[in-house]
Amino acid sequence: MTETVTRADGSPLRALVVDDEVNIAELVAMALRYEGWAVETAHTGGEAVAGVRGIDPDVVVLDLMLPDFDGMEVLRRIRADGRNVPVLFLTARDAVEDRVAGLTAGGDDYVTKPFSLEELVARLRALVRRAGVAQEKDRSILAVGDLVLDEDSHEVTRGGAEIALTATEFELLRYLMRNPRRVLSKAQILDRVWNYDFGGQANVVELYISYLRKKVDAGREPMIHTMRGAGYVLKPAT
Repeated sequence: MTETVTRADGSPLRALVVDDEVNIAELVAMALRYEGWAVETAHTGGEAVAGVRGIDPDVVVLDLMLPDFDGMEVLRRIRADGRNVPVLFLTARDAVEDRVAGLTAGGDDYVTKPFSLEELVARLRALVRRAGVAQEKDRSILAVGDLVLDEDSHEVTRGGAEIALTATEFELLRYLMRNPRRVLSKAQILDRVWNYDFGGQANVVELYISYLRKKVDAGREPMIHTMRGAGYVLKPAT
């Protein structure tokens, strides 16, 4: 995976992820770290305020419901410190008044649970770009061996030969190419490519892997490998 967004000086973007559900905080943190961000987590309002003061993040992902005081109060304290860091609210609430209240209080965006990690990362990229703290770098081109994928134009080539992919095949290949040499389980692929759990239909991954192999590996040294009982891995042909 190439680093796609950095601070203007080339250093990693800094994010503070605040959620009292540890698993959610770590999941979001992991997704951002894969993108090259430096991430800290907090699980209470008090930890959130201290975290902002301590690491001076470029963006804050802030759950509205926290055990000591809520996300609105966290935001009030951050703004009272004179910090204009962009804030994206996470909330299980979907009532319009809650969203409006969050934005009126000085939040910059919101995502309602359950959410897609891809969408959340895209929203955060947009926030830091609008705030002027980020620059894009090698954003659109992924390359593994002689396989090249352009995220903007959706063009894919191997050894210079163009490969035509459907939208779903493209998303699957992009996820594999963002994680070269890393074994990805069917569950991980379902979550990141399809954004929800297919339950008993996990064989959809096998189906689309077979489609990709016919297009990417046909007549060539294979790059997509099955690790029995573990998942799939993409690596340069030997």
